[in-house]
Amino acid sequence: MTSCSTVRKMFLMKVGYLRNVRYLTDSVAGNYQYIKVSKVGSRSNVGLIQLNRPKALNALCNPLLKEVAQAMTAFGKDSSVGAIVLTGNEKAFAAGADIKEMEDKTYASWMTSNMHQDLDCVAKVRKPVIAAVNGFALGGGCEMAMMCDIIYAGEKSRFGQPEILLGIIPGAGGTQRLIRSVGKSKAMEMVLTGNQITAQEAEKMGLVSKLFPVEKVLEESIKLGEKIASNSQIANMVAKECCNAAYETTLKEGLHLEKRMFHATFATKDQKEGMAAFVEKRKANFTNE
Repeated sequence: MTSCSTVRKMFLMKVGYLRNVRYLTDSVAGNYQYIKVSKVGSRSNVGLIQLNRPKALNALCNPLLKEVAQAMTAFGKDSSVGAIVLTGNEKAFAAGADIKEMEDKTYASWMTSNMHQDLDCVAKVRKPVIAAVNGFALGGGCEMAMMCDIIYAGEKSRFGQPEILLGIIPGAGGTQRLIRSVGKSKAMEMVLTGNQITAQEAEKMGLVSKLFPVEKVLEESIKLGEKIASNSQIANMVAKECCNAAYETTLKEGLHLEKRMFHATFATKDQKEGMAAFVEKRKANFTNE
């Protein structure tokens, strides 16, 4: 008799949305209700987190964000995982925050809520994170994608910050990361009108790295994750820290940090291995030390 998990895997592979996926057992993946967690790729060295509220277009409710934070933290500590892919489904990456959950909130309740802290975990994990976006990435969904280090998107994706239409403003980086990604004029237009932009516009603005057919987005994101995961995890984390610092410091301070971190990599075994492999014309065998 074929198990439910096997049937599900066969179906997803048939439609082409997931390839080279090795699902974790429940004991390893954790007991999640709103996300699916797995290790993917030929070496199972890429962590995959899939938002799983399809009927709500993956609206970001508190329990979902708590689970995402738990999974991000777990993958961040897992030495076998070198990169993380965050995705939704073909209809939506995430269509925003759960408005029904937010409607009756007050200033006091927001001050005691962990919602934003859980969402911030996407940006704070030290390993590289790739957003594989299909469908809607709106409001908190767009902000979550921008927290990732690289965004790959399907050709039918749509991005936007429509909070202004609800009488509020973006609250998880939409007024900050968007300007740093696309510039003030484009960001202000999106934030003040609530208008959505197409995947093609997002790529042109620099919000998205690459576009793919809908059925190829996750596959290509996993390939990218595998390539990144083949590097030294130490070098990856140092590079990510330096790149992120460019958003928050002056050029002088950023260059100083980069120089010091460059020097620090020469204290690692991976630097010795990487350079020896180059000289010896062979593939490096990094041990993340």
